[in-house]
Amino acid sequence: MSAVSIVSGAASGIGRAAAVRLASRGDRVVIGHYAADPHDAGETLRQVREAGGEGVVVDLDVSSTASVEAFADAALSAYGRIDHVVANAGILRRAPFAEMTDRQWDEVLQVDLHGVMRLARAAVPHLGDGGSIVAISSIAGGVYGWQEHAHYAAAKAGVLGLIRSLAVELGPRRVRANAIIPGLIETPQSLDAVNSLGPDGLRAAGDDIPWGRVGRPEEVASVIAFLTSADATYVSGQAITVDGALTVAMRD
Repeated sequence: MSAVSIVSGAASGIGRAAAVRLASRGDRVVIGHYAADPHDAGETLRQVREAGGEGVVVDLDVSSTASVEAFADAALSAYGRIDHVVANAGILRRAPFAEMTDRQWDEVLQVDLHGVMRLARAAVPHLGDGGSIVAISSIAGGVYGWQEHAHYAAAKAGVLGLIRSLAVELGPRRVRANAIIPGLIETPQSLDAVNSLGPDGLRAAGDDIPWGRVGRPEEVASVIAFLTSADATYVSGQAITVDGALTVAMRD
């Protein structure tokens, strides 16, 4: 029987690419969609089906425990099992640290860190031998600091600690937990000029990357596919950086 993968934040960007990539290998995919997200989860489902896969769209707000538990229940109702978890949902907000309110700090951590915890926690009881969790971190927090994004970087750094601990705790059950640290990837989030680099900033950043360009969501999705496959049965507790050598390049 084909595996079941659940993906949060799957209406666009890395989440959409992951859903399509996993569907293309035969996984049945549960597409998590936040109702306020302007991107079309139906388009993700269309691409999943176009790739020859099967999927279902389910509302998901990772900042709500009730919503996450309902999401997991919907996956079980639709397909009877959960094999792989892709914790991708995230938000990005620019805020100078000295002016940052508790509410701004909490809003980002509730999604970018606590949301990963909630999704993993809801799925873990249903994961069996060969099951896996992949969480999306970032070079901001995972490698670098980022001015005016202390809350985001703190959350993404926290994801790495969470994943390492889950790898140890779940290892005896042969359930793997890994993280991906994307570099500069062209997604709706990074194209947001208010909270991130925007189109001009991304183009300029590409000049500083040894690969000569920013990354594509599909290039991250391929690593997700590896980490959730039988080719990675002894890979756990790791953080794989996907950045075109950005973070290891010596500056001139």
